[in-house]
Amino acid sequence: MAVPVSDSPAWTVYCDGSAVPNPGRMGLGALLIAPDGSRHALSRATHSVGCNNEAELRALTEALLAARAQGAAAVQVYSDNSILVEQLGGRAVKPIERLADLFDEARALLASFERVALQWIPRHRNAEADALARAALGMAPKPAAKPRGKAGRRHKARA
Repeated sequence: MAVPVSDSPAWTVYCDGSAVPNPGRMGLGALLIAPDGSRHALSRATHSVGCNNEAELRALTEALLAARAQGAAAVQVYSDNSILVEQLGGRAVKPIERLADLFDEARALLASFERVALQWIPRHRNAEADALARAALGMAPKPAAKPRGKAGRRHKARA
């Protein structure tokens, strides 16, 4: 018996973009994880100059195109860019006019999937996509974040 398409397991997508300087050259990075656990990395530089938000949007667009090309019907997207998540998450927020066409393109791609979930995550949970975006620009990954808050202070006191 065939499984209904609407019950298709979701692909997991982590996306990130870098602009160096900001605005500057843009690097796009994404990690796509298929339902079977296979991992597909996307890392490329653009031939245009833009800001970090444009790079983030372009990374999302490339990741969605890649997921669709692999046959994904459902996606769970993670981004550390709160502006991207707010603009595409369905909440009524003031649009960013300069990026309106890119947001419209991303919305159309998201609508082409049967199921979509879009969620903000902290930067440290998006390190692989960030490293792919930075690698596209010939840059090393960012060092791991240092502990913050009370736990970080206790850790320093013991050192």
